[in-house]
Order: sequence, then structure tokens, then C-alpha cells
Amino acid sequence: MVSAFRMRSGIWHLTAIALIGLILFVAGPAKAQVTPFMQAVAESAAKDADIAAFYKANGYKPIWTGKGSKDRNRRSALLKVLKNAGDHALPVGSYNIELLETNLRKIDSQRELGQIEVELSRIFLKYARDLQTGILTPRKIDSGIVRTVPLRDRTKLLAAFAKSSPTGFLRALPPKNPEYTRLLKAKMMLEKQLGKGGWGAQVPAKSLKPGDSGGAVVALRNRMIAMGYMKRSATQTYDAALQKAVQLFQFDNGLTTDGVAGPGTMVEINKQIEDRLPSIIVAIERERWMNIPRGKRHVWVNLTDFTAAIVDNDKVTFQTRSVVGKNESDHRSPEFSDMMEYMEINPNWNVPRSIARNEYLPRMIANGGAAAGHLQLVDGRGRVVSRSSVDWSKYNTSNFPYDLRQPPSNGNALGLVKFMFPNPYNIYLHDTPSKSLFAREVRAFSHGCIRLNDPFDFAYEILGRQTNDPVGLFQSHLKSGRNTRITLENPIPVHLVYRTAFTSAKGRLSFRRDVYGRDARIFNALVQAGVVMRAVRS
Repeated sequence: MVSAFRMRSGIWHLTAIALIGLILFVAGPAKAQVTPFMQAVAESAAKDADIAAFYKANGYKPIWTGKGSKDRNRRSALLKVLKNAGDHALPVGSYNIELLETNLRKIDSQRELGQIEVELSRIFLKYARDLQTGILTPRKIDSGIVRTVPLRDRTKLLAAFAKSSPTGFLRALPPKNPEYTRLLKAKMMLEKQLGKGGWGAQVPAKSLKPGDSGGAVVALRNRMIAMGYMKRSATQTYDAALQKAVQLFQFDNGLTTDGVAGPGTMVEINKQIEDRLPSIIVAIERERWMNIPRGKRHVWVNLTDFTAAIVDNDKVTFQTRSVVGKNESDHRSPEFSDMMEYMEINPNWNVPRSIARNEYLPRMIANGGAAAGHLQLVDGRGRVVSRSSVDWSKYNTSNFPYDLRQPPSNGNALGLVKFMFPNPYNIYLHDTPSKSLFAREVRAFSHGCIRLNDPFDFAYEILGRQTNDPVGLFQSHLKSGRNTRITLENPIPVHLVYRTAFTSAKGRLSFRRDVYGRDARIFNALVQAGVVMRAVRS
């Protein structure tokens, strides 16, 4: 009873404020009359400060329910896009279209007209936010998605819409990035294929190789044809054409491109459209979360693809393999965007406290400081402390007063260069002495930072914009052996992303494994929000 009373009291309080605002608005020299419509708008809008601010500013006039053609066009344009919202993987049911249309037909008072006026504005703003910046709040789905979503000002959005051509305004709402458009096309393509029955029967074999023949090879051939990897063929043998088709499939799915349908490849080949569409739907939502200018030149790190790329004017101009964080709670690489400001050559590795406490200190304390001899002890004033001067019996992992640091060397954990975009998560790109890991298909081994397979070439590409001799500049600092910093004259945006479905500039569709399980959580949340996976039948 108490909580219910408080809730009703809160609503009454908001309504009272709205009505006071309405009275003040009409209390000018002209002493305009407060109509039932205006009062209903003020009361209904009181629950939403942004909508209330809009109607107060426009004098509580209708933009949806007026008698003129402009209001009628706005209603018509909104209802049309709401009915087609599923094309953008939006939750059509959450907009209550049928109820809205029913209520519009049954209006029989100015008060009801004012209520539906505000409801139309509320639905418009929900649709606009869903389409522009996403349905979900990323951090609520996964704590590793620390991306800041670029939410628009709702009051300004409503005001801009009221002054614009409704059809043109609504058409301009989706993200402008070409990837968003390509993902929508890929989604529609798979929905139509699903409507035709999918890709057909799965391949009844754990693995197949060139030279094999029989029913399983025919099934593989038919599946490659259905997926668009080879032209129609009557072959019953794993021939060169089928091997090439498998290689193309492997390339598109981040697999070793040997043309052999081994166990790992076969698992991916046998995935159905119902397994692939969620990745595209999630990628579309992720595009909305990143509805921001990405920079004419930017660094794009796709965690699921284990690559880091430099992109110039939407074209990849450099790409290297990467190693990302382990699939463990404290080590998964986060998703965010920041600005690369400098590179550090011959870096020190300042061991993060979590790594020092959990991995190094227990061994050092147990062995009187003998373990981890490659690390320096550093006091609070930055001075190196001799291990022999420390009474190790006094300390444990909770009261150890020193930091650990590895000085520059070929064996330094950060290698010989790191690329810094200062952030609260202590994440950066860097070299590594552990080169063998780059040969793996799945490369999730780090503590969270991004290791690069070709860090020197990456550095040359970055420096090429501010010097005529990037190799000479970099190597001169490297050969000095000293820890030095090169500041970037033009900081470069860095985007750490997680895409299990993405396209090439020509629209070619690729898939990757859900390494951290993030996309599965996002898709489940989208379904709970009302997003539906469709099969389109022509």
C-alpha cells in the first residue's frame, strides 16, 4: 500500500508540475484558453521529461493528431515504418501497432486525442532510439562491453522531426555505415533462403577429404551449391572444384584454408541458417551501438577474427593477426573505442597488480625473492630495490609494498613496441616474444591486451603519415635500446569490436565463433525484447 501510494503520489507530482507549466504558459498577455486537449497532453507527457519539454516548447500543439495534411502524413509515415521494423531486426511487437491503430479509430473526445498524441510521440522516440543506437544497453548484457552508446537528445529529435519531411526524416534514421546496409542485405538473403527450406540436408560425415566419393560427398557438394560456394555440378567425387569451394568456405569462416573438410570445418558447414541468422541480427544491433564517425583512418580490432587492421576511407590498408584475451573472467578483452596517442619503443612492462598478486608474488615470497628474477622491484618513488634488501618473511600478497617491472629486452612480455590509447581498462596493442601462438586458428591466450603478429610493420604504417622514413625513424629508436616514446601527430581512433558476422566491401559474408559467448547473451536479450527471427517466403 505504501509503495503504491508513493508511486501514485510521484505521478500526481509530475502531473501537477506539468499543469503548473501549462497554466504559466497560457497566463501571458493573451491569456490563451486551456483546452481539454492541451490538459491531456500536459498530463500524459508529464511521465516523460523529454516529451514534456517538447510540448511545452511548442505550445502543446499537436504534430500527429491535427486535422491538417502534415499531421496525417506524419502518422502515415510512422505507421508504415513501424510495420516494416522487422526488416531492421527491431521488435515490431513492442510498438503495439494494432492497438495504436485501434485507438486512433476510436477517439471520441479531445482528451483521448491528447493522450494518443503523446503516445505517438513516445512510440516515435522508442523506434528512433532502437533504430539509431540500439535496443539494448550493452553493459547490462555483458560487463565486457564497456562501449559508450551515442544516445541522441530525444527532445531535439522530436523537434527536428516536427520540422522535417516525415518520410525523409524516418528514412535517414538508420546508421549510415555501409556495413549496416550490407548486413541488412545479408539478413534478408538468409531469411529468403530459410523460407525456401534452408541449405538442405546436413553432411552425414565427421570429415571428408579430396579424393573421397559417395553419398556424403554428394551431400557436401549439394550444401556447397546451396550456400553459393560452387556452381551446379553432378560430381560424386571430392574433386578440385569441391576442394576450392571448401577453401572459400573456410576463408569466410576463419578456418585453415586447406580445402579439407575436417572435423572443425564440418561442424561449421553443418550449421543451419537458424544458427547463422542470430549472428547477423546481433551484428546489426552492434552497428547501432557504434553509430558514430569511426575516423577516415582508424584501427579496427575484431576480437573474434583475431585480427587488427588499419582502415583508410573504409578500405583495409594493413592487417595482421592478433592474440586476444583468454576466455576467463579476468582476461577477456573488453569492447570500446578510444584514441591512439603514441607508441612506446623498447617498453617497460609494468606488471598489473592482479597478475603480480596472483601469478608472481606467491612464488617470490615462497622462495625469498629468488623466483621471477627477470622482474625488478620498484618502490613508490619509482626506484629499483635490491631483492637482497627485502625481508620477505614480512610480506604476503595483500601487504607487499613494491611494484614489479620488466625492463626493455627481447624477452620483455610486451616485446619491443606497444601502441597506447590510454584507457581505464589498461588495454593496448603490443609486440610479444611468444610468436608461435599466431599460428593457431583460435588465438585467445593473453591477459586482455592485444598482441600483434607484425608490430613493426604496423608501426611503419602508422608512422608513414608523419615521416618520409618511417622505418628509419622506428629503427633508430629501437636500436638505441632505450625506452622512448613517439607521439602521433594525428591521434588515430581505435575500435575494439566483437563481430561474429561481418561483410567485405563487396558484400561477402563471413562468420566467426562466439569466443566469449557474448553474442549468444545479446541474442537472447534481443529475443526477450521482442526481436523475431524470420523466414521470408516469396
